[in-house]
Amino acid sequence: MTNRSVGGSIVHMQVTENTPEPGDAASSVERILQAAEALFSEQGFDAASISAIAERAGVSKANIFHHFSSKNALYLAVLQDACKESRKQLACMENSEGTFAERLAKYAAGHLQAILEREDVARLILRDLLESGTERGKELAEQVFGQNFSALVALLQEGQRQGELRADVDVSTVAVMLIAANVYYFHSRGVLRHMPQVDFGDDPQRYSANMMHLMLHGILTNPQEK
Repeated sequence: MTNRSVGGSIVHMQVTENTPEPGDAASSVERILQAAEALFSEQGFDAASISAIAERAGVSKANIFHHFSSKNALYLAVLQDACKESRKQLACMENSEGTFAERLAKYAAGHLQAILEREDVARLILRDLLESGTERGKELAEQVFGQNFSALVALLQEGQRQGELRADVDVSTVAVMLIAANVYYFHSRGVLRHMPQVDFGDDPQRYSANMMHLMLHGILTNPQEK
């Protein structure tokens, strides 16, 4: 038993062989997240066991529960970890130079690339949403995707305030369209690459540039006259 002062209070901590030392904590968490991501992606949430995750990570089950309160908390942490790159890209979009259109296009391309680089997690999320229904969707919205989505909507609203986006556009719809276009490409590129009319099936950057050009400029020749 050891005592630690936190905010002026004494916290009693039970030290056991399963409690990681401070220097080990970061690496243990990283190994646990990597193992959990692999097994959740391979087997799905229900089939992947904490015992199997612990074995692959090279830690004890008690070590996992030291860092994560439950299997579901670990699952959500895996998804939150996968969203880190998108958060970085949103921060970069907010702080980088260039026109709003240029920065939004750069974010869209980076978001698609992040999905493609973590395709196992993307498949896991899509499968979970299809199989688990509205309750899981609520949890993912509140604990995984909500922060990034709100940040993207806020940046689009800033574009409206700066006069670079039309004031009559619903920016939450724009955010959904951007994300949906990238998710569809990820999900369908195996088919798209065989379509004779498609020249971007194996070129996500070209697809992203085409998609953003359409989103920003539309398809009508004289949209204000229609």
